[in-house]
Amino acid sequence: MADMPKSGELFGIPYNFERPSLGRMLSSYWQPGEGMLVEKPFGVGYTLNVANWRAWVVLAVAGLLFYLESQSDDEAVEESDDPVEVVVDD
Repeated sequence: MADMPKSGELFGIPYNFERPSLGRMLSSYWQPGEGMLVEKPFGVGYTLNVANWRAWVVLAVAGLLFYLESQSDDEAVEESDDPVEVVVDD
């Protein structure tokens, strides 16, 4: 296992299992000249490039959906407090 590469691509998906450093982490998440998705600094796949405005739109939409879901869960609990009549036919 020692001779296996720690970074590369497998079926077009990048991977990197080298020990992450703070500089590499920061530089991989902030790449102004790149697109919305960039290679992860550690692990498999891609992550959002926070230097791209489209990544902030994705984060805002995800945050809004999470907020709306948490609000609907609270309302569903409040509505289910009423007793329910169950009729069973033999």
